[in-house]
Amino acid sequence: MKIVFTGGGTGGHFYPLVAVAQAINREVTEKKLVAPRLFYLASRAYDERALFETNLKFRRVPAGKRRRYFSPLNFLDTIRTGWGIIVALAQLFLIYPDLIFSKGGYDSFPTLLAARWLKIPVFIHESDAKPGRVNLWSAKFAVRIALSYAEAASYFPAAAGARIAVTGNPIREELLLPISVGAREFLKLEPAAPIILVIGGSQGAAAINDTLVDILPALLERYQVVHQTGAANLAEVKQRVSVLLHGHPHAGRYRPFANLNSDALRMAGGGSSLAVTRAGSILFEMAAWGLPAIVVPIPEPISHDQHENALTYARQGGAVVLEQNNLTPSILLSEINRLFNQPNLLAAMATQAKKFARPEAARLIAAEIIKLALAHES
Repeated sequence: MKIVFTGGGTGGHFYPLVAVAQAINREVTEKKLVAPRLFYLASRAYDERALFETNLKFRRVPAGKRRRYFSPLNFLDTIRTGWGIIVALAQLFLIYPDLIFSKGGYDSFPTLLAARWLKIPVFIHESDAKPGRVNLWSAKFAVRIALSYAEAASYFPAAAGARIAVTGNPIREELLLPISVGAREFLKLEPAAPIILVIGGSQGAAAINDTLVDILPALLERYQVVHQTGAANLAEVKQRVSVLLHGHPHAGRYRPFANLNSDALRMAGGGSSLAVTRAGSILFEMAAWGLPAIVVPIPEPISHDQHENALTYARQGGAVVLEQNNLTPSILLSEINRLFNQPNLLAAMATQAKKFARPEAARLIAAEIIKLALAHES
């Protein structure tokens, strides 16, 4: 049994693929099946350690991004995508997998097109409440379509209904349960002041970073902050903070990280009382942890999917939405204080977040992948 994974460009695409690979490995062990050969086709490995730990063999397939605005890079990326299609055809012909599991995104397009030409079955997963273009296109020939949000089903043709299931978003097994015991000690934080987790996605978010830094002196009077800045932003954030918090009596309440690894993320999730975050796949981890959130989606002209995700999730009651256009230091500080001044509201948000969670998503998808792959293999 051979299965190819594709999709990505971001952690929001990559890590759900890893979660499904973990679940497949667990399923075949429990059911005493022959271990499958797993491959990951994309333009870059993204996280080589995660690939190694899940036995995913990386094969590079070039892919170009199609921007929604005019850019000369679109021309270069069209050439890159064309070459990627040729490479994907060669890779799939050599591997000839029983199934391809795709998360969508521009990185998956060359592999999906090659799979269609080679008549290899495709299973797609859509993370967002408003599907992306590649997933809407590939849904025309996919044998299964899994959704994180039930609202996404309305964007697909009615004829696809029998192939659609709402599974939720796959979460890596090591992140399903937060850790609260020892979290403050692990993160080197004080034992009493409430903790706020600020995380702008796998690459950080400059708008959130800038606004947070501006209110840090006031924020740290009452709270502690664990901040994932994104690797590209850490040095700049640290430089600004060193000036702003010079001589501040509670400067030690601020803990910046380029990226939080699995243990640190579980500790931060378990120890925090509130998160400030973007509206990508991280929302499903927040839901699994029962962590209330202030969600700041990427503006709609740039990312239509995040805006829809944020509103859909907020309607469940686990979060409030703060549009980036309204993201000023005073408004963010006021909203944080408003929520902490209403502990019953925070508790209700935590309950509603838990209700939204679908911790079984990776297992459900893995079971269906194995079923389809075995049928194709035979």
